Amino acid sequence: MESRVRRSQEDPDLGMLAGRLLFAVQGELFGALAELGFDDLHPRHGAVLAYLEVDGIRATDLSRLSGQHKQVIGTMIDELETLGYVERRPDPADRRAKLVCPTERGLAQMTAADKMMTAMQERHARRLGREKYADFKTTFIDVVEHQRRG
Repeated sequence: MESRVRRSQEDPDLGMLAGRLLFAVQGELFGALAELGFDDLHPRHGAVLAYLEVDGIRATDLSRLSGQHKQVIGTMIDELETLGYVERRPDPADRRAKLVCPTERGLAQMTAADKMMTAMQERHARRLGREKYADFKTTFIDVVEHQRRG
C-alpha cells in the first residue's frame, strides 16, 4: 500500500486540495478580520456569513447554499445573533417565515470580508494571469457543482 503521506504530497486528492484551500483562505480571512476587531468570529461562522444578504436571507436558503444541515445553520445563526452580527426579522413575503438580517456590526464585517476576498482573488489573478485564473475558477466551479450533485 502506498504511503498516504507520500500520496498527499505528490498527488493530493480533491478532498485534500479543497481542505487545504479552505483552511488557508479561512486562516487569512479570519486572522485579518480579528485584527479589525471581529475577533469573536470563527471559521465555522462562514457557513452563514459567506451567504448573508444585506436585505436578509432565510435560514433554509443558507442551509441549501452552504451545504450545511438546517440544525447546524440554526446554531450558527443563534451564535451570530448573540455576538451581535445578525438578527431575525419577519419575512415581508411570508410572515410565518423569518429572515436572517445583518446588524450594523454584521454589515461592517460583510464589507471588510468582501474587500479581503476581492484582494485575495486579485492577488491570485495577478500571480497566475487573469485568463488562467478565470479558467481555473470556471473549472473549479464545475467540479464543485458536479460533486455536489453526486
